[in-house]
Amino acid sequence: MSTQDRSEAPVRWRGAMETALYGPGGFYVRPGGPGPAGHFRTSVHASPLYARAVARLLRWVDAQLGHPAELGLVDVGAGRGELLAGVLAALEPEPELAARVRPYAVERARRPDGTDPRIRWVAEPPERTTGLLFANEWLDNVPLEIAQDGRYVLVAPDGTESAGGPLEGADRAWLERWWPGGGRAEIGRTRDEAWAAAVGTLERGLAVAVDYAHTREARPPYGTLTGFRSGREVPPVPDGSCDVTAHVALDACAGPGAALLTQREALADLGVSGARPPLALASADPAAYVRGLAAAGEAAELTARGGLGDFLWLCQPVGIGAAWPGAATG
Repeated sequence: MSTQDRSEAPVRWRGAMETALYGPGGFYVRPGGPGPAGHFRTSVHASPLYARAVARLLRWVDAQLGHPAELGLVDVGAGRGELLAGVLAALEPEPELAARVRPYAVERARRPDGTDPRIRWVAEPPERTTGLLFANEWLDNVPLEIAQDGRYVLVAPDGTESAGGPLEGADRAWLERWWPGGGRAEIGRTRDEAWAAAVGTLERGLAVAVDYAHTREARPPYGTLTGFRSGREVPPVPDGSCDVTAHVALDACAGPGAALLTQREALADLGVSGARPPLALASADPAAYVRGLAAAGEAAELTARGGLGDFLWLCQPVGIGAAWPGAATG
């Protein structure tokens, strides 16, 4: 067999995703690329209201921690740092709090030019952080294995699939517990481990994972593996030309004391409302009315049923008394 033939041989999906997304020239790490915002629309890119909501959550965590001298803000899977930039902007009216915040962008791609110098750009979450760890659409890009009827699914670089060997013990056990029933399934064990490792870096605080997700009671019968390129859904071809992603079994990731809620519920608690401004404002202050309409439209997109509002938020407390603030204000 030639070298070229060996390189085209099918491999298990986990290895294929790792190479396609994070290998040399991979989708997320190639220099000069547009970043995630150039290919798909996340809540961070949809509206600054999202970053302001995260800033409100950070204020609540700060209060739960007793206002520490240094308050960590760790963005896992930071993309080009857009969320951190938005949160820092939202904190500008509060110089005392802003001065205590230590923002970290956890990202495999290189630090973009022009990034706020306050943001520390790191490849792994810092250890022994006190504060908020936030992972927006990160776990769906943690590579995972695909199974079909008790065997691994193999994939070639052109996306062609074939049957592989029987499942190993740990993967088989995960399926039996979290995705029973046979057929095609996405083995989320690697996501569980990645999330546990991220949460483990917190000394005290709150860890939040936000993603397209499902729970044991409603696993998708044919899985969710797909691709995205330039704003469009495409076949999941692991050649580095597109994002390759699968929804997350977030209930399997949850640790003791965790809360699981929809983005619609979470953002409502954090003050994001799609209510239109009162019509009387249109004559009293037309500019404010227009701004209010725009904000209501953005809020509606962030909380829409069948869209971003259906994202799940997994909230894991570490050394604090609650997993969620309820009706946060500020």
